[in-house]
Amino acid sequence: MTATTATSTTRATPVGGAVAAMALCVALLISAEFMPVSLLTPIAQDLHATPGQAGQAISISGLFAVLASLVIAPLAGRFDRRRVLLAMTGLMLASVLLIVFAPSFPLLMVARALLGLAIGGFWSLSTATVLRLVPSEEVPKALGTLFLGNAVATAFAAPIGAYVGGHLGWRPVFGGLVPLVLITLFWQARALPAMPPQAAIPMSRLFSLLRRRYVSRGMLAVMLTFGGAFTAFTYFRPFLEGALGVDANQLSLLLLGLGLAGFIGTHFAGNFLQRGYLYPLLLILPLALAATTFALTAGAGLFWAVAATLVVWGTLNAAIPVCWSTWLARELVDEPEAGGGLMVASIQLAIMAGGGLGGHLLDAFGPSAPLWGGAVLLMLSTLLIRRGRHLRRPSHR
Repeated sequence: MTATTATSTTRATPVGGAVAAMALCVALLISAEFMPVSLLTPIAQDLHATPGQAGQAISISGLFAVLASLVIAPLAGRFDRRRVLLAMTGLMLASVLLIVFAPSFPLLMVARALLGLAIGGFWSLSTATVLRLVPSEEVPKALGTLFLGNAVATAFAAPIGAYVGGHLGWRPVFGGLVPLVLITLFWQARALPAMPPQAAIPMSRLFSLLRRRYVSRGMLAVMLTFGGAFTAFTYFRPFLEGALGVDANQLSLLLLGLGLAGFIGTHFAGNFLQRGYLYPLLLILPLALAATTFALTAGAGLFWAVAATLVVWGTLNAAIPVCWSTWLARELVDEPEAGGGLMVASIQLAIMAGGGLGGHLLDAFGPSAPLWGGAVLLMLSTLLIRRGRHLRRPSHR
């Protein structure tokens, strides 16, 4: 069978279930990646670590996600894409099982490394897989379905983790993911069609993009923006416990408000982007998020003030990925797959660095320090972005 025939056969297969199965996998990957945010304190106590060390569980997954996003995408072109995606889901299953039964902090970190490989590999292949599965006119809708899985996980994973963890312990939280991952693995095996190997993308193409000055500046701005956000976000639980003395129920409500606000941010970002405000948003959003992060520390001790500020924080934070995805589609239109892999690597590297920096600040200076550090990184990103002229392709200036 020729490559052309294989592609035609793939697209002739009903793919609604395949895209939905991928969206569920995305939701579970994001849930598993950020679940420790709401469980840092009990994980640290159970495994005899500090909260800052427990936060490195997010950093280690970010590190291995970076490696996977740079390596798996080029290698995947040599194999049936369906098998590669199933392998990534299988890695997630192995990771979650290891987390549930981890007797020590080092084994927890091994489990999180496996999760990072699954995250980086799956995300770096997701857009290219959708392009092979659906006709071009249906691509935006299919990608929207994937990002819906991301939004749902962001909204509900942390509050559910805080609530269940507060009543049953942190291990049952991850244990609850096991049957869901098994269902996803079975669904993908049934729904995903065979996708024969295509020409591989040389890894050199990813790094050659950095020779374009506007791309290297854009990726640095991405890292500062996401790094600042995750330096603060990763350590919201110790901050809220220290500043407000919240219990598990209150923490769950606060994180739920933050997560639900993300739907608002995504909606309004889309509206403003349709009106052509990409570069003003890239500048204003991190600056406003920095100000809101400072406001959180200023409102410490006032529950409703912190709750309202978290809603604003969640709204602003959710708008940022939408804007940078739009920048990628607009300015790297000639290299969407390589650019996508580079973007995933930059974001995961920022998550790793933010989690590491915030953990050191927490252990050294207290629960407010990660928020201050994150706000500083966000302000640095605005200095780099400025009016956005140097983030545009030369033909767009």
